[in-house]
Formats: sequence, structure tokens, C-alpha cells
Amino acid sequence: MWPLAGLGYGTVLGLAAGFGGFGAFIAVLVFGILGFLAGRVIEGELDLSGLFGSANQRGRSSS
Repeated sequence: MWPLAGLGYGTVLGLAAGFGGFGAFIAVLVFGILGFLAGRVIEGELDLSGLFGSANQRGRSSS
């Protein structure tokens, strides 16, 4: 499945670069990465609690 996803993503990036220029290429790249990370979080394969914990938790862990 991942080779097909990579092929599709590469094709979209190539079309964005070809027809929209460098700005469109970067926009598609950034939104693709954000979508990939969101999917990993939804599936439970990526834990972001360390990044988004409350300030109190960070203060207690460093003391």
C-alpha cells in the first residue's frame, strides 16, 4: 500500500510543481505532511501528549 501512496503523492507534487510553480509545490508538500501526521495521530501511532501537555505538567517534570 505504501508504494502506491508514495506514487500518488509524488504524482500530485509533480503536477503541482508543473502547473502551479514552486509555491504550489511547497503548499502541497506541507499539507501532505500535516495530513500524514494527523492520520498517524488518529490511528494512535503517534503520541503528541508530550508536546501539548499543560504548563503545570512541564513545570513539575523539570523540578
